Amino acid sequence: MDVRWEESGWERLTGRAGRRRLPVWDCTVGLVVGKDSVLLIDPGSCVREGAQVRAEAERLTGRRVTHIAFTHGHFDHVLGGAAFTGVEVFGAVGLAALLSTGREELRRDAVRHGLAPAEAAQAVDLLVPPRHEVSGEWTLELGGVQVLLANVGPGHTGHDLAVFVPGEREVVFCGDLVEESGEPSVGPDAMVGRWPAALDRLLSLGGDDALYVPGHGAVVGAEFVRAQRATLAALSGVSEA
Repeated sequence: MDVRWEESGWERLTGRAGRRRLPVWDCTVGLVVGKDSVLLIDPGSCVREGAQVRAEAERLTGRRVTHIAFTHGHFDHVLGGAAFTGVEVFGAVGLAALLSTGREELRRDAVRHGLAPAEAAQAVDLLVPPRHEVSGEWTLELGGVQVLLANVGPGHTGHDLAVFVPGEREVVFCGDLVEESGEPSVGPDAMVGRWPAALDRLLSLGGDDALYVPGHGAVVGAEFVRAQRATLAALSGVSEA
């Protein structure tokens, strides 16, 4: 199908893949459009934002979102999932348990970062954790395009998932393993010593010519990812090799 990304306010990556940078936290939402199914990556920070993303995706593709992938469990990447019904939700192994047992911390973190308390509470109450957990790699057949979900972490968190999309140019949705609009976000749940290895796996997945889509900021190339790896390696004392 002919997806008119720019006309709908989305950034075209390939004919099948695009993304949108959401306001406030500059979080990336990814979209991969197959002939049969539609995959959304990181649906936003609250029910209201998720509903806006869902409506845009439906206008853009002419059908509903069928699959969601969470790149990790931070509020700005998962709480919009509550706006979607009847979807197959994927995440790295262990994320479902984290989201089920850590709802109060997720709510507090969202409010601490500026989400309205009522919106945070609503989204956390309605959030459905991933039903499908990826321990290694999982191939999704969307119809005309096979998307690879890869558990490449831990690094930014203990449950980092990357999404690899083949096409005229390979696209790797990195989540917050890569950030362009600022320094890598090293929070209390980061595993800095293992983060460089996660970036090595990203680079192995995409190669030198892929488009790397960060969780926040502009699309980058392999050299940017390598430079960010060097920064994290120096921070953690990990070898540059």
